[in-house]
Amino acid sequence: MNQAAGSRLRASGLRHDVQSLDTMTHRGWLDTMTHRSWLALMVALVVLLSLAAVVGPRADAARASSSAAQAGSANSSAAGNQGAGAAAAAAAAQIKTLKVTILSTMLVGDAPGLGEWGFSGLVEADGHRVLVDTGAHPDTVLKNAQDLKIDLSNVKEVILTHNHWDHVRGLMTLRREMMKTNPVALSVVHVGRGIFYSRPSPKGEVNDMIAIRKEYEASGGKIVEHEAGAEIFPGAWLTGPVPRKFPERNWSVSGKVQTPQGLVEDTIPEDQSLVLNTPEGLVVVTGCGHAGIVNILTYAGQEFPNRPVNAVIGGLHLFPATDQQLDWTGDKLKEFKVANLMGAHCTGIEAVYRLRERAGLTRKSAVVGSVGSTYVLGEGIHAGALAK
Repeated sequence: MNQAAGSRLRASGLRHDVQSLDTMTHRGWLDTMTHRSWLALMVALVVLLSLAAVVGPRADAARASSSAAQAGSANSSAAGNQGAGAAAAAAAAQIKTLKVTILSTMLVGDAPGLGEWGFSGLVEADGHRVLVDTGAHPDTVLKNAQDLKIDLSNVKEVILTHNHWDHVRGLMTLRREMMKTNPVALSVVHVGRGIFYSRPSPKGEVNDMIAIRKEYEASGGKIVEHEAGAEIFPGAWLTGPVPRKFPERNWSVSGKVQTPQGLVEDTIPEDQSLVLNTPEGLVVVTGCGHAGIVNILTYAGQEFPNRPVNAVIGGLHLFPATDQQLDWTGDKLKEFKVANLMGAHCTGIEAVYRLRERAGLTRKSAVVGSVGSTYVLGEGIHAGALAK
């Protein structure tokens, strides 16, 4: 094809295209628009892919930065919470003056006083006076207090650690006698949830507290039932029923208890202890420690984190424990940094000696509790002559 012919053909094609555009036939319009639409779509796709290549890494970086910031914020929040918890523990009320006197237990350290299978202790802390348990016989604590020249008429509050007869039978004798001097003496009793549950047996009801409750309330006394820990005055925390993290099973009874869930093994679910927060550490007063002393100290540690235990006073119900159990318990007491142990009532004489050895205590700092023995904050244990 020569050049002139080619030019004529291109001119002819051009005129045809112009004519097509001028007439804008329906088919030509559709063909033209379809071609342009596909072209526009391809261009848009290329643009989007280019943007993704640029924006994607930046978005990933932004998300990573945001995640790091959130993690940092969460860590800061957690650290802040821990710091707040530590600050709260440090700011918790502390008892500055404290004396605990044993008024009922098996051993009598000096001539005055009567020994019995039971427990009672008087707690005097920053002007507050609280009686923990009331002994086994109706008049033992009353007579021992008289012999020791201790006036209980201005003691308003009583803590009953659990339902057993050797801790509760002195309550009404003391209430009636002290009311003669002071109507509000021993007028408030703190108990743990479960203390009034029925304990049926072939011989009938064996829970003394069911009958005692009626008599006590008839005298005008008030009962405060605790299902969880509670501060009863600044620096004094009552555990209420203690969670049983470890299977210590520190009880001897094999009876049943009627709970809301039915008749089950009596594990003494209401067992509670008194925890006193002092500048030298925690002082824990138990009745029998049926919840297990390690469980009790573990629970107290949750309320007062990172605090050593300056003293454990009262019954621990370890007299029937095996050597292995005593060794384990003594090792745990050492972990809690227990500095003083006055094992009274059902702790057991041999058990005290074994715990002393395993916990790294001395003859002065770990003794068998006796009637009249005392613990004084800043001084330690003052044992009776026979208990030294």
